[in-house]
Amino acid sequence: MNNLLIVPIALPLVAAMAAVFLQKWPKLQLAAGLASLLGALAAAAALACQNKHAGIQTLHIGGWEAPFGITLVADMTASLLVLAAVIIAICCLLYAWDPQALDGHHRHYLFPLMLLLTVGVNGSFLTGDIFNLFVFFEVTLIASYVLLTLGGTKVQLRESIKYVLINMIASTVFVVAVAFLYSLLGTLNMAHLSQRVAEAGQSGMLTTVSLLFLVVFATKAALLLFFWLPGPYSAPPAAVSALFAALLTKVGIYAILRMFTLMFSHRPDITHTAMIAMGAATMLLGAFGAVSHSGIRRILAWNVILSVGFILFGIGMADEQSLTGAFVYLIHDMVTKAWIFILGGAVIAIAGTDRFREIKGLIRYRPQLGWMFLLAAMAIAGVPPLSGFTGKVLILKSGVEQGAYITSIIGLVTSLIAFYSLLKVFIGSFWGETLLNEGEQHATGRNAVLPGLILCALSFGLGIGSGFVLEWVEPAVHTLLNPSAYIQSVLGTGNG
Repeated sequence: MNNLLIVPIALPLVAAMAAVFLQKWPKLQLAAGLASLLGALAAAAALACQNKHAGIQTLHIGGWEAPFGITLVADMTASLLVLAAVIIAICCLLYAWDPQALDGHHRHYLFPLMLLLTVGVNGSFLTGDIFNLFVFFEVTLIASYVLLTLGGTKVQLRESIKYVLINMIASTVFVVAVAFLYSLLGTLNMAHLSQRVAEAGQSGMLTTVSLLFLVVFATKAALLLFFWLPGPYSAPPAAVSALFAALLTKVGIYAILRMFTLMFSHRPDITHTAMIAMGAATMLLGAFGAVSHSGIRRILAWNVILSVGFILFGIGMADEQSLTGAFVYLIHDMVTKAWIFILGGAVIAIAGTDRFREIKGLIRYRPQLGWMFLLAAMAIAGVPPLSGFTGKVLILKSGVEQGAYITSIIGLVTSLIAFYSLLKVFIGSFWGETLLNEGEQHATGRNAVLPGLILCALSFGLGIGSGFVLEWVEPAVHTLLNPSAYIQSVLGTGNG
């Protein structure tokens, strides 16, 4: 057993509880949050190194062996996703620190709630059983419910009703699917479920249950059932929107990736075909939404939907090349969505409006923000040497090799449409005759520079160092395609 697995969950949780009592001292809240996340970052990096050299790491809480107790499992997939999530949380906390707004959202427990959301995300990546996946989903959602309403504006309250209602329905269906699965197989441990499904054969009933899970996670990931996302993701403060865009939908994607490689991989003609079809439709509709809006928040939110469809296209093809591309692109998308939402939030804060046609000429006063925004748009489009290129090429190549020509064309075309939608924002906001002078700007936007530079460097690093990145991703994909090592590590006597 490896006690490091609890660290990325426990440290942010303790810091969140401590920050609640530091309401009057936002600097101390930030310091506690950053310290806990740096500790979680070190733990995630150590786990990834152990995965590479010693295999999958497990922790049986309370000494109760699987499948009877609560088990945390860190394979390379989980470790790398936790590592990316913690880096993004650090950047969002840095961006949320705005000395001009210390009497605003910080009074309403912004930092504790962001940390609690990170706890839920990390727990979702590390849990080894489906019921605790549900529990960590709910921890994430509870934090997001409150974060969405911070500020109490009319738009936020309206969107929060829709967001809470949709997620309550999805969570109810989740519990029903878990109950059906337990009644059929008598266990909820993922490794044990993998064995039981293989022994029983993925019958019609089990395939139906798997489709029920697919609907649940598709709703949470905004795959096809995305109608709820643009409003809630464009309503809260910019730092919260960045955290939502980078992490929330990715938990749903991870759940699909884990369950349909570890457990429900026996009927790809049904489940994976459905994924590819849903991914294609999501890409198309996301692209149409991105080009049809003139507000920065809405354009960025629709780009989240588009990228979800592309990742699920890669997962649905389910070979080594496509899963490698999907995993690399998933990490890339976490980084770039946080990056561009932070920069977009800075633009809106400076101009006092999210209508890019009413801004113009910001490049004169904030050139660093402008050029970083353009680089982020290029990364999302998959322009080398930025981070989106490798994953996109691997997915499209796999699609062509498997004969998914139409979906591959959709993926390529919608990538260009995504770039066009973001280029509109760049040209409209930063280019042209300046409409605002220095004294008329509503904020400085300087709090976006440091996290923007960190995420920019990370995007370049993932792109230029793609060979190094693939060395770490390959063990993750190997475990996804060959789950016997995962099962042995959880249910066997050794730690693997």
